[in-house]
Amino acid sequence: MSAPLAKDTSSINKTTEKIWTRDFTLICFSNFFIFLGFQMTLPTIPLFVEKLGGNDQLIGIVVGIFTFSALLIRPYAGHALESKGRRFVYLIGLGIFVISVGSYGFAASLLFLFVLRIIQGVGWGFSTTASGTIATDLIPPERRGEGMGYYGLFGNLALAFGPTLGLALAGYISFPQLFGICAALGLIALLLASTIRFKKVDPAPVSSKKWDLYEKSALPPSILLFFITATFGGIASFLPLYTAQKGIDGIQWYFLLYAISLMLTRTFAGKLYDVKGHRAVFAPGAISIIIAMLLLAWLPNSLILYIAAIIYGLGFGSLQPALQAWSVQSSPPHRRGMANATFYSFFDLGIGIGAIAFGQIAHMFGYYSIYLTSAISVFVSVILYYTLIGKNKKASI
Repeated sequence: MSAPLAKDTSSINKTTEKIWTRDFTLICFSNFFIFLGFQMTLPTIPLFVEKLGGNDQLIGIVVGIFTFSALLIRPYAGHALESKGRRFVYLIGLGIFVISVGSYGFAASLLFLFVLRIIQGVGWGFSTTASGTIATDLIPPERRGEGMGYYGLFGNLALAFGPTLGLALAGYISFPQLFGICAALGLIALLLASTIRFKKVDPAPVSSKKWDLYEKSALPPSILLFFITATFGGIASFLPLYTAQKGIDGIQWYFLLYAISLMLTRTFAGKLYDVKGHRAVFAPGAISIIIAMLLLAWLPNSLILYIAAIIYGLGFGSLQPALQAWSVQSSPPHRRGMANATFYSFFDLGIGIGAIAFGQIAHMFGYYSIYLTSAISVFVSVILYYTLIGKNKKASI
């Protein structure tokens, strides 16, 4: 009887390892400011494209080209994290983000905006791949689900204020001023990041693979994520236009309620993942998102819009940190950079393909069809998840 007691005590001691160190706090706040600047552009870029003469299809392409740019750079970012170090990749990424977003206000044509979106995607791919990896380095392994939940919470705080603040400012100031503020927030993130004491990581063994573009062990959760983040492409790109078309007020409250719900979920979903694994998190989260998408397809009034925001926040807030922790913990320590690169690549791919496909779908069938298609996409992820679990009943994280 003594052996199990000793094991339990050791486990308790491990879970008391400190998460909130100086450097973890800095990476969280840096993440907050870069995400705040980014989230302020999400609902305002479609408005800017409209001002430049673009239609729904072009809006989807503008959103999609950014995510594909980030997608293409992530494999290199993952390798650079292991070879050139966390500091180099993170600071370079933040710097590119600041310059590109600050230049949006000078875009007088859609072509110039496309080019800037490609450049911003490079910065975003570098910075987000690096920040997730840095956070992973700083969190005790036994508390990784909980720690990634806290880390993601700062991004969600930015989401709580970013879209609402961006839409509010767009009504009072010019687009160049708005994008200048977004760039300034990125600069704050850069200054905070420059003070982080980055952990030394053992160099990765030389790979014999000529094309090392992803981490194989991170593929299952990343593929599932793809079908889930496609829904966000439809929300970020078209929900403001959809509600305006239907004459429904309160789109700014949608993003605020979504983010608050997301934050509340982060406080317990990570701990639940650490204790019971992804099986306890995935199905409830996916079902919540499906319900939210069906409500948006229906959308008779503002109340349903707000309910959909809360349910979507509960679902996405449960799934995203759990799938990221699953991706990282499945990989060897020297492959964490590539695991995060793989994870965020599929994150970007989902949003990018979603935005471009939904632009075409909206053009042909109307905005409501975006959210019906989104519900189907998440249902596909549920089928894939149980297929994966069925193939490996002993899988546990």
